[in-house]
Order: sequence, then structure tokens, then C-alpha cells
Amino acid sequence: MNEFLNWLSQPWPWYIAGPMIGLTVPILLLLGNRSFGISSSLRHICAVCVPAKIPFFQYNWKEEAWNLMFVTGILIGGFLAAMFLSNPETIVIAESTQRDLNALGITNFENLLPAEIFSWDNVFTLKGLFFFVIGGFMVGFGTRYAGGCTSGHAIMGISNLQWPSLVATIFFMIGGLVMTHLFLPFIMNWVGF
Repeated sequence: MNEFLNWLSQPWPWYIAGPMIGLTVPILLLLGNRSFGISSSLRHICAVCVPAKIPFFQYNWKEEAWNLMFVTGILIGGFLAAMFLSNPETIVIAESTQRDLNALGITNFENLLPAEIFSWDNVFTLKGLFFFVIGGFMVGFGTRYAGGCTSGHAIMGISNLQWPSLVATIFFMIGGLVMTHLFLPFIMNWVGF
């Protein structure tokens, strides 16, 4: 059992993780489901919990209950992985990436998220306003405006040959590159890094 847990806690190679993600689409199609994505589950949760007469939330959400179970599984799996399968080794980050992050004021590479940004001390600061509130709003707005999130469009939409998903994925990538190389250095300097 210990060997299995050690194997499970290691990063999985692309030739295992990639096909597992890729098999999601044919499995969902065989089961008769044509949509997959994490952001759609938020709509289902709102449809369950919000009894208001909002047209966007008036549909038969019970047909999408599998999606809610999927997200519940992600939460439980994330908790179990963090509690029992965490890898004690330091995260390996390429030296070129470390140099770029050092130039932005990020020097702690011990955790998955940089502590200089993602800490409780920053919640009520200008950093917190930008990265938590404004960033969170932009992700939520972009997901709704694009009609889905990156996983829904890039994995399921493109696999189903949906033109809007290809366009959305292209613009997700362009937006990420523009944010990383143009806006992020400016924001990091402005908020005090």
C-alpha cells in the first residue's frame, strides 16, 4: 500500500495524464453527455439553490446532476491529495522562470502558489484587491462571457469540433500571454513588488 501511495503522490508523466484527460471526451459522449466544464457546475448550483425566477437558471438542472457529482469529486480528491498524497519535495521550477519571477519580486518557490501574493496577510491590501477581487471577477466574467471555461472549451468543445470553442481557446491563450508579458509586470510594480 505504501508503494502505491508513493507512486500516486509523484507527478504523473504526460503519457499517462494526457490520455486520461483525452478519454474524458469519448466517455462523456458514450454516456450521452455533450457538455463538460467546471464553470457550468456553478450555474447548476445556482439553479438548485436560487429559487428566483431568473430565466438563465430556469432549466432542468437534474439532467446535469452528474456534473455536480464530478465537481464534488474534484473537491474531495483535492482534499485527499493535499492531506495524504502531498509530495514533500520542493517544487521544481525552471531557472529561467525563477529569474523572470525574481524580477517581479517573487522569491519564494516552496509552494505551488507564491506566498508573496497568495497569503492571508494580503487579503485586505492593494495586492489582495487586484489578485483576489479584480482577478476573480475577471475570471468569472470572462468565463460567463465566453460561454465556458478553459477546460470546457479546450477539452470538450474543440474535441466536438465547435468553432466557438476554438476561438475562445485561442483568445484564452492570447489573453494569458498579454497578461503575463504586458500587464502583470506593470501591476506587480504598481502594487508594491
